[in-house]
Amino acid sequence: MSDQKVTIQVKDNGSIRVTGDVELLDADGNVYESKPAFSLCRCGASSNKPFCDGTHKKIGFEDRSRVGE
Repeated sequence: MSDQKVTIQVKDNGSIRVTGDVELLDADGNVYESKPAFSLCRCGASSNKPFCDGTHKKIGFEDRSRVGE
């Protein structure tokens, strides 16, 4: 891993966007194959968990979380 800054952004009504040099592990410590930027499911309905597949748009998932709310 490099010293590149990792950014995690909660998207309005959608996924969690992760960019940077990061490893994504399952509960047993196995590494998911991922790219330098990927999106994680937040709605719970993705067919490709833990990754987002866009299902949030089909089911009308809504959340616009903000810091301090």
